[in-house]
Amino acid sequence: MLTTIIYRSHICDSVSASVLGEMVTVANNKNSRADVTGILLFNGTHFFQLLEGPEEEVTEIYRHIREDSRHYNVVELFCDRAPARRFGKLGMELFDLREYDRDEVLQIVLNKGTSRYQLMYDDRALQFFRTFVEAREKENYFEIPPGNAWEFIPDSSAVVLDASYGDNTAECRFAFQPIIDPLAREIISLEALLRTPDGDSPERYFAGLHGQAVYEADLRSKKVAFAMAAQLAPVAQSLSVNLLPMTLVEVPGAVDFLLNEIAANGLVPEQIVVEFTESEVISRLEEFTGAVRQLKAAGIRVAIDHFGAGFAGLLLLAQFQPDIIKINRALIQDVHKSGSRQAIIHAIINCCASLHISVTAVGVEQPEEWMWLESAGIIQFQGHLFARPVMGGVSAIAWPEKKTGW
Repeated sequence: MLTTIIYRSHICDSVSASVLGEMVTVANNKNSRADVTGILLFNGTHFFQLLEGPEEEVTEIYRHIREDSRHYNVVELFCDRAPARRFGKLGMELFDLREYDRDEVLQIVLNKGTSRYQLMYDDRALQFFRTFVEAREKENYFEIPPGNAWEFIPDSSAVVLDASYGDNTAECRFAFQPIIDPLAREIISLEALLRTPDGDSPERYFAGLHGQAVYEADLRSKKVAFAMAAQLAPVAQSLSVNLLPMTLVEVPGAVDFLLNEIAANGLVPEQIVVEFTESEVISRLEEFTGAVRQLKAAGIRVAIDHFGAGFAGLLLLAQFQPDIIKINRALIQDVHKSGSRQAIIHAIINCCASLHISVTAVGVEQPEEWMWLESAGIIQFQGHLFARPVMGGVSAIAWPEKKTGW
């Protein structure tokens, strides 16, 4: 199957552009043996390369390219299948854009094409070429340093509650994970994560329950969450709790129950964020929206968790406009390497900025993920890079410190 990959990258400062000829010669030989063809653009700072050929061979060559130490910030922009090669000459052809007039170079590249019809009629690959040649991608392109440019140094803020805190007769406990602003060194909120008494998953907590019993158990667990969170109030003034969307609909008086438990533990509604997972099926949207409005009227903020993982996210944004969205880990993972994830997250950020909705990135595990997301405008983060969930407490937070020389 014919596969096309397009990527861009940044040449290392220590690499002279004079070695480009040698690089292309080596690539020509290697690609020819693998039946991979393509074209390489260079503007003095960035590489832009298209590779075409059998899927396995293209994937293997791209793997070696990503590992090449002569460039960094390697971002895959395009990966797709095609019926014919756009540039069918064997090996690799280089265009140093500094030697061409910008208004002419795109046509010169087109003239090298071996599938002229595709290249001239709204071909997606051509659109990427045009964007690069016209330098229009810069507004969304962030030059982040390597991950080892930062150290993550744990502070001394770890807190573990005594086992007596909370309702000892309850069938659940909670682990807590901070949501932070890393550069401001500020804890924004704590998220209470449902666990069984022995630390097992929410799935185990709900195992064996069906229908109405699931929603009643979900709501009842928040009594324990608020009791434990009240003891952690000095750590963070805000608490996030997760709720199944249909709990608000299926359990009569659910909002009043939450408000009573908040008050009973010395908390106030303005401290609480209720998170709903987008992927949960909301079969009675009007009733759910009405319950959300009750929460908001009482002062409780609302968040959509795992945004981007399900089918209802944009509908929920339009229906009741949450205060916060938390971008799903599947979009966050390796965002610094993926042009498609970057474009989607840019769109989410722009949409939420227009609606004045806060954005949190969750599941952040790599320094490069955090750096790219911070560059894109996100300031609130949650993930193992900074702090892991702790049963009945809060772990020390690893705050980023930039190394000397970066």
